[in-house]
Amino acid sequence: MGNIQPLDRVALEVGPLTVYWYGIIIGTGILLGWLLATREAKKLGLPQDTLSDLLLWAIPISIISARIYYVLFKWDYYFQNPQDIIAIWEGGIAIHGALLGGVITAVVFAKKRRVSFWKLADIVAPSIVLGQAIGRWGNFMNQEAHGTEVTRSFLENLNLPEFIINQMYIDGSYYHPTFLYESLWSMTGFVLLIIIRKFQPKRGELFLSYVIWYSIGRFFVEGLRTDSLMLTDSLRIAQVMSIVLIGGAILLIWFRRRKGYANYRYAEAEGSNK
Repeated sequence: MGNIQPLDRVALEVGPLTVYWYGIIIGTGILLGWLLATREAKKLGLPQDTLSDLLLWAIPISIISARIYYVLFKWDYYFQNPQDIIAIWEGGIAIHGALLGGVITAVVFAKKRRVSFWKLADIVAPSIVLGQAIGRWGNFMNQEAHGTEVTRSFLENLNLPEFIINQMYIDGSYYHPTFLYESLWSMTGFVLLIIIRKFQPKRGELFLSYVIWYSIGRFFVEGLRTDSLMLTDSLRIAQVMSIVLIGGAILLIWFRRRKGYANYRYAEAEGSNK
């Protein structure tokens, strides 16, 4: 067992340039999500450049906000090691920070373009959860975001491929592949959103369904992780955020229906900017 070698985090080196698998995998998730959302936006009659322009702003802002969120909650370390703050290729971005940055960007963008924020949010919801499903494999390559210690036989009983089992062997012990649990949960969510979309839900509710689905899975997976960002000694930030988001999304669905803000269906051409 001591001879098990982890997969190389470096994809290629060209002179002084080092390309990490983490970046390639995250980039692949973004690209596939963009292609999917752009195709859907075209079907719904949005101007051709609407989603491309949105993502041009949302992607970098989301990555930056995800990093800022992570750094702030690890400030004791980064205060002592400021040179590591920009080392995003080493891992360390928080999805809740990315969502916050992305939503704020989309709200501002929607007002500028005079389109419905909720329509845009519904269009990109499947792309977001697909990107999350793919992006977790970047954590796999970095041997991070894993869970508590388990035995090799536990992993074998999950019928996992050998390369996953071996990559979960870290510093002499095997660990829960929580990256895989969350990736599978997100991929299932992607399929469910595509199915729900066919039934033409009320505007905004596809995105809010994504928020609820992802948050439920994240709450339980986070409980297994050993690298959680902590609010207090006993409160994990991601679990607190998951509860807040689940409750907030349910309240928003109720409020928008009660106030008549959700009278339009997913694919309706005309709608409110509310």
